[in-house]
Amino acid sequence: MRFSSGLIITVGALTAAAPSHAQTFDPSYPVCMHVYSGANGGGGEWYDCSFTSLPQCRATASGRAATCDLNPYYPVNVAPPRPRYRRSG
Repeated sequence: MRFSSGLIITVGALTAAAPSHAQTFDPSYPVCMHVYSGANGGGGEWYDCSFTSLPQCRATASGRAATCDLNPYYPVNVAPPRPRYRRSG
């Protein structure tokens, strides 16, 4: 009984310590660069969402195994904030 409860605790601790994945796309920027490093690079692939335009992203991706995509989570159709007028008097 001691062995099985120790095994359950060990397996539970290992699964709780497994890394979780963060949100892939940052909604603050409209353009993301999808970087592929493949098996030789050893790093897999990831998204870098820190670009304000496609030409800026394409210049950074030039010469790399990367593509530029529009960020699907960037809020495009958000209404601009209404101006606030102060009352005088």
